[in-house]
Amino acid sequence: MHQSSGSFSPDQPPVTPDAVRGSWVERMPSGWQPYLRLSRLDRPIGTWLLLLPCWWSASLASASTGQGFPDLTLLLLFALGAIAMRGAGCTFNDIVDRDIDARVARTRNRPLPGGHVTLAQAWVWLFMQCLVGLAVLLMLTPAAQVVALGSIALVAAYPFMKRITWWPQAWLGLTFNWGALVGWSAVTGDWPALPALLMYAAGVFWTLGYDTIYAFQDMEDDALVGVRSSARRLGSHGRAGVSVFYMLTSVLLLACLYAAGSGKVWLLLPAFVHMAWQVRTLRPENTPLCLHLFRSNRDCGLLVWGACLFAM
Repeated sequence: MHQSSGSFSPDQPPVTPDAVRGSWVERMPSGWQPYLRLSRLDRPIGTWLLLLPCWWSASLASASTGQGFPDLTLLLLFALGAIAMRGAGCTFNDIVDRDIDARVARTRNRPLPGGHVTLAQAWVWLFMQCLVGLAVLLMLTPAAQVVALGSIALVAAYPFMKRITWWPQAWLGLTFNWGALVGWSAVTGDWPALPALLMYAAGVFWTLGYDTIYAFQDMEDDALVGVRSSARRLGSHGRAGVSVFYMLTSVLLLACLYAAGSGKVWLLLPAFVHMAWQVRTLRPENTPLCLHLFRSNRDCGLLVWGACLFAM
């Protein structure tokens, strides 16, 4: 049984089964918790997955242009921006999906369908997070600002994709990896070059892979409420589909480093082994395992970041 209030003691389960048990959010004042949960701050993996393509690109751009390691301040700005904009995106998603979430076991106790915040309060919280994102944006180069603004339409459209396409995970990939373009422009002050475009494409397929793994958790509920997903579309071929997505990710990452002039493409090998391990271990019917493998992509992304840092 999930709790119906916004306050939880350490021995009680989190609001949603995929939240991190015992996270710092559970120790915050009860009035703050619903807002922190709207931003998924009890589920930090999403922030990592949004942030890492920014760090990949900024690091590879710095290395390939002879600047060495990327500026620490820029990396911290991307981290703050990822926290704010991932939170804003999740809040908007929950506003749009509040009726669907109320009918899905994994999401029915989110703050809006659970009655922990009102719709008006959710909109105010969304606006506040966007202000933080705007402050970060204004500290980037003009080219990076223009590139970043290009993602707004993708973000706004994402919550509706599950209603009109079997591939909302692909749209999420287009959205979540936009930072690969922004990071390049933030370092070079110019438009994204070929390595950044290849990195962006690699990230899209990476997201398609890991978010399909995540979607395996909801296949039964999604079928009942009529929500579409790559997991449902692939059906019994889900594991093979994830394998293809990760293979395309690997090829595009190799092409990215090669296009940047790196002679150390072998540095990507640990990340490739990690993706192969995910595919080998994956059992779509095993929900806890799917969640574990999905979360493990933080480590996979950090391995790619290491390759970008030391590419030259």
